[in-house]
Amino acid sequence: MTAQRGVWYTLFDMTQAKCDLNKNAVGRFAPTPSGNMHLGNVLCALLAYLSAKSKGGKFLIRIEDLDALRCPKSSAYKILDDLAVLGIISDETPLFQSERTAKYAEAEERLREKGLLYPCFCTRKELHAAHAPRLSDGGVVYGGACRNLTAAQIEEKLKTQKPCVRIQVAEKTLSFTDGLCGEISQDLLTECGDFIIKRSDGVYAYQLAVTVDDGECGVTEVVRGNDLLSSTPRQLFLFDELGFARPQYYHIPLVCDAHGRKLSKSEGDTFGDLLHRKPPEAILGALAFAAGILPENRAASLRELTERFDWALVHKDRILLPEL
Repeated sequence: MTAQRGVWYTLFDMTQAKCDLNKNAVGRFAPTPSGNMHLGNVLCALLAYLSAKSKGGKFLIRIEDLDALRCPKSSAYKILDDLAVLGIISDETPLFQSERTAKYAEAEERLREKGLLYPCFCTRKELHAAHAPRLSDGGVVYGGACRNLTAAQIEEKLKTQKPCVRIQVAEKTLSFTDGLCGEISQDLLTECGDFIIKRSDGVYAYQLAVTVDDGECGVTEVVRGNDLLSSTPRQLFLFDELGFARPQYYHIPLVCDAHGRKLSKSEGDTFGDLLHRKPPEAILGALAFAAGILPENRAASLRELTERFDWALVHKDRILLPEL
């Protein structure tokens, strides 16, 4: 144990002997440690925890630190400490994506053996200059300019440029039922396009990493913000191609402050200061009230919230936090 690990590690160690888990239900929370959490992030963690635990299942935490320069270990340990104060603790040692490159490489090789991968030399400038539909994450639907390059063309381009790696999607509509948003369908070719699984600098892309991690950890349910809803078909496509079972998704609505403003780390909406002003059960109760789990804003324990939890109670539209 290192000094950095702090509160979460001590509490994690104390709880392991007490775990009596239904392995059939596995939830997770996967923060990016590029800064402190805001209450929207904490609410996502709480709902993921309550959903898994209400089924007698297992709750995991994964640190999504693929971009190591933006995601120092100290920020990750701060997130784990803050969650531990609320009692939200992983049932297994938290995973760090930065330590799982070999796993992603294995998945890349499996996809390559299926003939689904190809190098792409298109620059960001070229992609955004193209007249192609835009994606909600700021990207564009890739038109397939590099899909049919010959071996000679690839060899020539490699002399001056490092490519990213794209996966060729199927010509089909992929559908799934989200636990909050209902039926979702996406035409992979026209609404998604071939997408990147490894960047030109060799770092594996989010879409591949999150799929491999959820698949290998046996995650059965994913709770996250609905800003990621449109990327889900890409991950489901990878789940199918890699032979993993699909999880159930719950994309929670936008979380705003009491005045209707979207929460943002960059605007100072951080969670750490609140922990010094409010007791944990007051924070848990306020979050549960905002989500619809409690009918009034009052202090509540994790045990009580776990017993009360039902996805039918959770708001499907915008979530407004009370003043704290």
